[in-house]
Amino acid sequence: MQISRRVFLEAAGVAPAQRRRAAPRAESKPSDRLNLVVIVVDTWGAHWYGCYGNQEVRTPNVDALAARSAIFEEAFAEALPTLPARRALYTGRQIFPSYLVLQRDDQVRIRGWHGLYEEDVTLSEALRAAGYLTAWVSDVYHQFKPGKNFHRGFECWRYVRGQEADRWASGPRKGIDLSQYLHPSQRAGLGSDVSGMALPSMGPGVLQYLTNRSWWKSEEDWLAARVFNEAARWLDDNASEGQPFYLHIESFSPHEYWDPPESFYRQYMKSDYRGPRLISPPATTKDLSPVELEHVRALYHGFVTFVDERMGRFLRKLEALGLDKNTVIVLTADHGTMLGQQGQIHKGEQRIRTQVTRVPLVIYHPRRAWAGKRIKGFALHTDVMPTVLEILGVSAPSRVTGHSLVGMIDRNERSPNGERIVTGWGEHGAVRTPEWCYIGRWSRGSQFEELYDLRRDPEELNNVASQNPSVVKELREHLRKHVEAGWEITRGTFGTVLLGPYGG
Repeated sequence: MQISRRVFLEAAGVAPAQRRRAAPRAESKPSDRLNLVVIVVDTWGAHWYGCYGNQEVRTPNVDALAARSAIFEEAFAEALPTLPARRALYTGRQIFPSYLVLQRDDQVRIRGWHGLYEEDVTLSEALRAAGYLTAWVSDVYHQFKPGKNFHRGFECWRYVRGQEADRWASGPRKGIDLSQYLHPSQRAGLGSDVSGMALPSMGPGVLQYLTNRSWWKSEEDWLAARVFNEAARWLDDNASEGQPFYLHIESFSPHEYWDPPESFYRQYMKSDYRGPRLISPPATTKDLSPVELEHVRALYHGFVTFVDERMGRFLRKLEALGLDKNTVIVLTADHGTMLGQQGQIHKGEQRIRTQVTRVPLVIYHPRRAWAGKRIKGFALHTDVMPTVLEILGVSAPSRVTGHSLVGMIDRNERSPNGERIVTGWGEHGAVRTPEWCYIGRWSRGSQFEELYDLRRDPEELNNVASQNPSVVKELREHLRKHVEAGWEITRGTFGTVLLGPYGG
């Protein structure tokens, strides 16, 4: 006898609220369907694009896309880092505050760092139910660790292996000299042991990465090149099939390790630097000389320009196929990074200032006059899914908590997020208003608070918490209430149901 999923779940005692929500039906007609391409880059915040005002880094391809698109100037992450941010993007649902889910085969221990809930309905599932062909290309290796399910709802997925600590290659490791990648401060206390397995600040990941990339011969072998090449091949194979499509592209680059092709690094490195290649530099600048800091920044800037160049090749392929006439393109990032501001390098949960939390959000629409529109007002990762669904004429699932931003673009409406937003990472949260950014610890533990006056200090470099106790108190309370109200929203279950030995 065939047993339906409904009967199976009820027999297993799974309550209706625990079942995966059905994806909505499409409202648009096949004749007027637009395609969708979403590009998500990692560790490339809004501060590092020409279209967002940066004059140090060359990003001509993103800038050209932005010139034809609507640009959100105040877009921020809702939850960080990598996986929480993508859960918000994929589901349109609030992620922070997050539960801590320990996973046997994942060394990362951060609240919200886990796969999708059974109840979630992803953008891919919603569009697949609406008749779209769905595909996913990703080198974000955290997404395909054992137990992760970010490929859910995609009819085609292509993993590009070898990023960071991805356990792709196990050897050969002979001949890899880690001293060529370590700052002296990172080698302190290690003596002659630079095997990579006991490095306190770099861990085994750098050795794994260098092993993964040991076979690279040309720029075509870099991960960003392979990701966008795979995406272009998918277009070649599928764009003429006559079915509207959703192609989601994930580029882990320019995330650490900051290791661009040499020609891109040389575009920015002007001094005569002959030290180790600091692809994962120290977390602060205190042990770096000015030339070493220039070197670190040149590595990152060169990596950004390389990713921009490979993205540009993909966008030119899309145009060559005539798809720019019927394809919506969305570009965003999960987060940014510190690159010397306040003496800090890299991101961190106590570093959720503008350099880390502000992200690009660029939306190209082939049939609307959005070119050159610069949109003021807060936008969040959770808003991306409902926005593109409205553009495509598909109803948003009931679990979505984000807001469509189409009214902000078409009708100059105010942000549906109001004038206070919250970004969370682990035990900390940032409350942002047009005037202030407050950062504090919401859970038990060592007290940490910062406050930045955005009218006088838009780069958030000077902590003025001690001078403004009333503002700190008000925004601290807002964070507390946001956390208290969020637990029911961010709760969910995972999709394993165990039956007894006789099926009941």
